[in-house]
Amino acid sequence: MYSERASSLPHVVAWWSVTPPGAREKRILPDGCLDIIWQDGRVFVAGPDTTAQIGRPAPGSRLFALRFGAGTGPPVLGVPASELVDRQVPLDDLWPAAAVRPLAEADDPLAAITESARRRWSEPDPVTVALASAATAGRPVDEIASRCGLSNRQLLRRSNTAFGYGPKTLARILRMQRAVGLARGGVSFASVSASAGYADQAHLAREVRAMAGVPLGALISS
Repeated sequence: MYSERASSLPHVVAWWSVTPPGAREKRILPDGCLDIIWQDGRVFVAGPDTTAQIGRPAPGSRLFALRFGAGTGPPVLGVPASELVDRQVPLDDLWPAAAVRPLAEADDPLAAITESARRRWSEPDPVTVALASAATAGRPVDEIASRCGLSNRQLLRRSNTAFGYGPKTLARILRMQRAVGLARGGVSFASVSASAGYADQAHLAREVRAMAGVPLGALISS
């Protein structure tokens, strides 16, 4: 069972899940975000991914988490996203153990994580918010930099800090997310490739396999 809702913090999603008996492994796709996750009393950070991760929680395992979008996570954690790419890091490696212990022991982990994040919250950087929005819409990187009033190099630095990778990689990941969403909604792969901005269906297939690790058909049937 998996559920999510908008958090009270901007650009943040609260989610939770319970693993049922007999659950299969879950393929977790990169999405340009990072998460603070409570799992059965352990609290850790799942950094921004460049390829799919395989989740294998034990039956009955409970997870409560915040997913930080638009580059909002690094100021809360106190480290750039580039230090967390493709990693899972115990939260007490980033915050004092005395601040993490109450989260691990909380009766309501999601509320406790949200309140801790709120105390460390900074207003989102308008550049990273604009970058996430433009990349989601499929706009070219040069156009994004121009809209933000930055050179491509300056935008690259801001993107690495906020998202863990540059704007081109972020755009590829968000394009794949759009494509998978369309395919799961029943859109034909040929239409998906055109709607999501791929050169052709072969390009779509290569990109999905490179980041998801499996073909698009296998991904949406799992």
